[in-house]
Amino acid sequence: MCPSCPALKEDNPSFVLHGIHNTQYDERPVPEVQNDEVLVQIAKTGICGSDVHYLEHGRIGSFVVDQPMCLGHESSGTIVKLGPGVPASSGLTIGQKVAVEPGFGCRTCVQCKSGLYELCPNMTFAATPPFTYGTLCRYYKLPFDMLHPISEQVSFEDGAMIEPLSVAVHSLSNLAKMKSGDNVVIFGAGPVGLLCMAVAKALGAARVVAVDIQKERLDFAKAYAATDVFIPPPKNEGEGADVYAERNAAALREALSIPALGAGSLDICIDATGAPVCISTGLHLLRPAGTFVQVGMGPSTVPLPMFAIVVKQLTVLGSFRYGQGDYPLAISLVDRGLVDLKPLVTHRYKFADALEAFELTRAGKDKEGKPVIKVIIDAPL
Repeated sequence: MCPSCPALKEDNPSFVLHGIHNTQYDERPVPEVQNDEVLVQIAKTGICGSDVHYLEHGRIGSFVVDQPMCLGHESSGTIVKLGPGVPASSGLTIGQKVAVEPGFGCRTCVQCKSGLYELCPNMTFAATPPFTYGTLCRYYKLPFDMLHPISEQVSFEDGAMIEPLSVAVHSLSNLAKMKSGDNVVIFGAGPVGLLCMAVAKALGAARVVAVDIQKERLDFAKAYAATDVFIPPPKNEGEGADVYAERNAAALREALSIPALGAGSLDICIDATGAPVCISTGLHLLRPAGTFVQVGMGPSTVPLPMFAIVVKQLTVLGSFRYGQGDYPLAISLVDRGLVDLKPLVTHRYKFADALEAFELTRAGKDKEGKPVIKVIIDAPL
């Protein structure tokens, strides 16, 4: 143990979901590290929409909470113990600050061995059934290669925000292959949408167009990373969904002087909403041979403007979590000052007030009417 590190405690208080709207503070054992595992003392944890969804509904799709599950997966902390099999070449040391990449694959399947570990069918992911451990606790263990060192100038809060930032990096850099000078439109100015805007700006986008139905969110987006903002017009009575989507796309182009093709047209569309109308509008907006990436979760099935996809020969991709190289790039963007995460953290809570933090996230605004973007919870003392 390093001289400056706190002594390893014998308890592991955890914020545990026992059922819908049923949370408790449980005492769980301190995880025993084996082989190439590392024990991290958690410092900060952000609340994700998926955490709130589990609290509200007890499931997300086929992931069902059928036994007590510790919540939380957006975290940073300090290494307090190394397993005997952690290679010296990893560079990891006790006392080191790290961002926690909260899931790991089996390392042996085709997806893992081809570098697509995020698609591993046997993925173990924090606070996602059937795994019952999350990071809203004192101690959490992971294989060494899922821990990413952060410099002293990157705060623990920033370290916790690397997880959602990596979602944005994955969609724009890894999947869309965004280039400097590209024009990007992003639907949804919530936490993930805002981070996508920040990444697009950091990677050199010529224009970053933010689309949302709330002016307050767009005002923040414009001050944060967007070059342009747009509120869609209301739908006409009796207007079909696809007709509305085409009209919506045309209205955006006209309002922002964006051509349908050629110089200045939209190269990439990121949908962070999951709303069918946003998906259709985005596909209509793209230039020929443009790239559409679906990040936001919505209905399991949505209608698509297939004619636009075919005649424009669009690339349409789904984006799931993050993968190879995403965490290192996210950390680099923050470390070099190209992405500023601090404006996104709007509320902070102690571990003892975790349920209140969840309720605030669900409400979307605090008692003074201030919008909630990202809530951070301190680890237990």
